[in-house]
Amino acid sequence: MKGLSLAGRISQYGALLLLVHLAVGCSDGTQPTQGPDSVKNGRPSASVATAADSRLVVAFGDSLYAGYGLAQDEGFAPSLERALAGQGVKARVINAGVSGETTSGGRQRIAYVLDGLPRKPDLVIVGLGGNDMLRGLDPAETRVNLDAILAELKQRGIATMLTGIMASPNMGPDYAAAFNPIYPDLARKFSVPLYPFFLDGVVGRRDLLLPDGIHPNAKGVDAVVARVAPMVGRELKAKAG
Repeated sequence: MKGLSLAGRISQYGALLLLVHLAVGCSDGTQPTQGPDSVKNGRPSASVATAADSRLVVAFGDSLYAGYGLAQDEGFAPSLERALAGQGVKARVINAGVSGETTSGGRQRIAYVLDGLPRKPDLVIVGLGGNDMLRGLDPAETRVNLDAILAELKQRGIATMLTGIMASPNMGPDYAAAFNPIYPDLARKFSVPLYPFFLDGVVGRRDLLLPDGIHPNAKGVDAVVARVAPMVGRELKAKAG
């Protein structure tokens, strides 16, 4: 599988998404398996605290952020926190991912999450839309919801970064043509950095995925973070300067 093109790996990924839709943590109401830094009732734990000299980062997304099927220290948030430390960036990364979250759910939850934090975050990373695509929801609705989330963050003066997802070829060319431009369009509109495809380098790699063939395993998460962390680090350093 390592020799497949990105398009081929995405096609395989799309087929797997459709096969396991009802069997894995992408379904509605499934809670993430993370520990203390996870969300409870859609909000990060009130016990979360950050040192005065640490940056506060919030990973706001779905099961890909929530650490579905992984141990407490293996998900996106703790892996990113370790990677930032390796760059010399002292940060606390809060897991605000909920398995099964759609952009509609995220739109309803964003203010609740922000209001429950100990202080204004230095950066919020938004990663939603995969479940919208999986369920074939209207891309126009996905766009409106993500727009509203980014607008809320902008209104509060919170620096934001967006990670995208790509429509599975199984959804057809018309759906892809409407869905895929959402992320670059909104990144330009709100002048926020974009990591175009969250699963780039992992999709289609069985050695980097859980048995469901969709969610990254611990090594897969680290592979994603290795690509995402430099961008996050640059943003935090720029804001600090």
